[in-house]
This record gives sequence, C-alpha cells and structure tokens, in this order.
Amino acid sequence: MKKRKVYKLILIVFLLTILAACLGREELTVDNPAALTNLSPDEYLNSAFKDAFPIHYESYLKNMGNGMPPVSKFIPEYEPYLPILFAGFAFEQEYNTTRGHTYAVEDVLNIARITERSIGSCMTCKSTIVTPLLKEFGDDYWAANFRGDLLPRLEEMAAVGALDELGEYGHISIGCSDCHDPVTMELRITRPSLTHALARQGKDLTEATRNEMRTYVCAQCHVEYYFEPELKKVRFPWDYGTKPEEMFEYFQTTAIEEGFEYDYIHAVSGAPIIKAQHPEYELWSYGSHGRAGVSCSDCHMPFERRDDRRKISSHYWVSPLETIEQSCRTCHSDKTEKYIVERVGEIQERHLEAVHEAQDLTVEAHYFVNRMITAGVPQDKLTQAQSFVRESQWYTDIIAAENSDGFHNPQGSMDTLRMASDAANNAIKLATEELLKLNIDLDELRAEITKVKQAVYHEEDPFLKHTHATNNFFPSQK
Repeated sequence: MKKRKVYKLILIVFLLTILAACLGREELTVDNPAALTNLSPDEYLNSAFKDAFPIHYESYLKNMGNGMPPVSKFIPEYEPYLPILFAGFAFEQEYNTTRGHTYAVEDVLNIARITERSIGSCMTCKSTIVTPLLKEFGDDYWAANFRGDLLPRLEEMAAVGALDELGEYGHISIGCSDCHDPVTMELRITRPSLTHALARQGKDLTEATRNEMRTYVCAQCHVEYYFEPELKKVRFPWDYGTKPEEMFEYFQTTAIEEGFEYDYIHAVSGAPIIKAQHPEYELWSYGSHGRAGVSCSDCHMPFERRDDRRKISSHYWVSPLETIEQSCRTCHSDKTEKYIVERVGEIQERHLEAVHEAQDLTVEAHYFVNRMITAGVPQDKLTQAQSFVRESQWYTDIIAAENSDGFHNPQGSMDTLRMASDAANNAIKLATEELLKLNIDLDELRAEITKVKQAVYHEEDPFLKHTHATNNFFPSQK
C-alpha cells in the first residue's frame, strides 16, 4: 500500500510538472500572491517600480538594448512595394521595423505618420500615461488632437521620473502599470477596447484565469483595430471571430452599418481600403499554441532563475529564439536548439516568399483597376473590381503586418495569403475582360506596371518612394 501511495504521489508531481511547463506555468510552479506596494494606484512612471522590484526592473531594462534607429520596411530587403500598397495613406510616408517597447513614445513622436491632424487614439498603445489620460479626458481622449491636446500633457507628465538608463521617454513608454495594478501588482487590463471586444464575444474579463490574463495583457495592443467614426475610439473587429476572413466580414457588414467604410481611398485604384494593423493575438488564437492554451507570456516572458534561486518572468520582450532553452525547450525538450532554429527559419522563409507573392499580385491588381478608370470602363464593373482589390489588400496586409513572420499560425497565414491572391486574380481577370472590350493594349499596361514598380524599388530615399506610385500613365485617384 505504501508503495502504491508513493507511486501515486510521483505521478501527481509528474503531471503537475508537465502542466506547469505548458499551461500557465506560473500558476502551478510559483507561489505568487499579490504583492503590496506603497505606490499610488494612479502611478504611471516605470522608474517608480525600480526600488520595489529591482530584479524585474533589471530584466525590463534590457529592452533598451534594442535602441538602434528603426529601419524602413520599404527597402528591398523587406517589403519594397509597400509605398504602392499604401499609396494615398499616411503609411506611405514612413513604416519601420519594430524595436524595444521602451522606445514606443520616442518613435510615435518622431514618425512622419503623426501630423497636425493625428488624434489621441494614435497614442493608445504607446505609453503608460494613457490610463490617467483616459481618466482625465474621458471619451474626449480618443479624438483629442495629438499634438495640440495630448503632447503638452505628455511633456508635463514626463517631466518627472526620468532616468538616463531609460532614455528620454522610457520612463513613460510601455511598461509596468500597463499590465499591473501598481498597488497589488495583479495583472489588469487598462485599455477598454479589449474589455469591450471580449464582452461583445460573450467573455467576461472578471472571470479570466491567470493564464488567460497572461495573454490578455498583450492583447490590449498586439491586435487589429480601427477608429470608430464618431468618437474615434479604438475598436477591435472581433464580433464574428478573430480569423482574417471573419474580421473582413465584420468590416463588410457591421462596420459599414455603423458608419465606418474605409481607412483611405487608394491613390492608384481608387478602392476603399482597410488598413490592417498587427494581429499577433488573432493569429495566435487559432494557431497551435493558442489552441493548446500556451500564453503569450509563456514564450515571450519565460521564467528565468536568478542567483538567489528565485524564478521570475522575464520582462525582456523579445523573440523566443533569443531564449530557446526557457521559451521553447521547456515544452519541446525532445527537440534540439539547432532543430528549433532551423524549423522556425523554414516557416518564416516560406512565409516571406508567400507575402511577397501576394503583395506583387495585389500591386498589379491596383494598376489594372487604374487602367479601367482611365479607359472608361462602366462604373458597375469598376466598382466590382475595386471590391476585389479591397479584399486582396486586406488579406495581404493583415498577414504582412503580423510580427511573427508566420510562426504564430503558419497554416492560417498561408490560407489567408491564398485568399489574397484569389481576390487579386479576380480583379485582374475582370479588368482584363473589360479592357479587351475597349481594345486596350495589355502588353503596354504590363510594361508600364513594371516601370512604376522599378521606379519605387530603386528610389534610394524611403521617404520619396511613394512619389513614384502614380504618374502620367497611372494618374492619382485621390
């Protein structure tokens, strides 16, 4: 009997260990009661948490290591035809690779997309001051003028708490109070857009498990969103689900019914375009890790053991490929680090090829539709072709904008890019049929498309690339 009890105990310990490794590891392996502090419940300074949580702060400070100036995504090494795909929208001005969260405020203040007309919603995921600003401005925050109303308050709030080690704005960039209650340090949601989106899906955040919260704190920002037409609130289009096709259905129905039709009119095709954002949460949610209950934090904030034998969640937010032993091999212990690196590389390489293929086809579709306009194709056929282009660009952009390079959901990403290519081909097919009726020279059209793509590709100044997207042959439709 004693042996049987011992075996049962060993089995229980073993099962708990496995569960801890793959599902909400912190809940099962760490005695982590809510930590009390002397901080104000309205504390927003990241530097204020330094003395209370020095080990976590030391980990967070590593995010400053990725401080090199951001690189334009318009260059040949990345996505050289984005200036065409974004023609007529602020993203044609500047679109860069990501860098550390601690540089979020600095980057949003300096990027060319922020103009005198930009609104408060553009600040929503950039700074810890958003929570107090929402409390101060109420619903007026969303449509407040970015430079006229919010920037002066930002400078006032940033005037205290600065530390050289955090740069100019690291003390108020994405940080502690975005995800933690400053008094209890329990995980919390500070962006109401997520709360509202989950509620519309029938999910109550107050009933979320700790493991779910370890994803939801990331899902406040790493998502697709748009600005509601009246108050300009940030809203997530999840009413029908989080797959790209389900979000597209939302934009084609509910969003239009509520007054939101598009983000911009494309300068080449005249199509009403939805600008996709960065749907890491959405792609993860129906990928293999999401369905297995592996949280964002399990991979991007893995446990690290300190010299005093304590374990903490890393607050250095980087690719799991930089922490393979802690992030990947905790669950995939049967795989070597070399295998994991090669496997991820294969997925991401093929993904990038597919993104480029879909982008090239969507670019071609835009120019075919432009030629329909200048040739005088009947309006009903033109509108139909523009709807195909809208669909193609949505499916292309939603995957290109997702920051895992396909890894969060390889199959879902490929399925979506296939839908993008199908829609682009439908636009080109329809345009071809209508242009042939008007005896338009399609060889000339294709030659002109090649010329304009080469002009954009070979322009050395990223800030001038968009100026080549339209010309005398392809006049702007703005």
